[in-house]
Amino acid sequence: MSEYFKSAILLFTLLNPFLTLVYLIEMVKELAIGQFAKIVIYAGLVASVVYSCFAILGDAIFGDIVQAEFASFQIFGGVIMLIIGLQFVFRGPMSLTLLKSKSGYSVGAVAMPVLIGPGTISASLVIGKRLDQPEAIVVIFVAVALAILVVILLKLLHDFVLPRSEPLVNRYIEITGRISALYVGTVAVEMIMKGLGTWVGKYF
Repeated sequence: MSEYFKSAILLFTLLNPFLTLVYLIEMVKELAIGQFAKIVIYAGLVASVVYSCFAILGDAIFGDIVQAEFASFQIFGGVIMLIIGLQFVFRGPMSLTLLKSKSGYSVGAVAMPVLIGPGTISASLVIGKRLDQPEAIVVIFVAVALAILVVILLKLLHDFVLPRSEPLVNRYIEITGRISALYVGTVAVEMIMKGLGTWVGKYF
């Protein structure tokens, strides 16, 4: 398997369009397909630019700008993701629906808490180390574009199925959220263990 394909799959998997749809379920229910697609496409562009910056600058962002070890980010990010996973397991996916401001749904609200997170930033750093800079940027934009395309297609499917079988849609959201929680929790523990391993290797 080529490094390009593995890198794209890594980022696409962490973006998880099925889980993203659960995060955005209130937005999915309230907005027309045109409005929804416009917001998520712009959010995907914002996220792609942020991922590219991390892929290009790499550890320099943490070492020179933040002045902290990347391992610390892995541990803290892993804890956040673990809390999210636990909320999904015990309270269901509706515990983490996207909040709407007075002005409505915004690109920033979708990009920052939903698409840009500890796992995807870590993946961007990994992609930047695996590939040359131009190749890393192309892979990032392709993976994000595919994820956004799947989210839009799921929105279309939701709008088609909901009038015919609302209980089925609600059941899908519930099951998808809880299954995804297992994946989120697993990635979270992996991030924490890697961060702890780095710290232990550095000082002991």
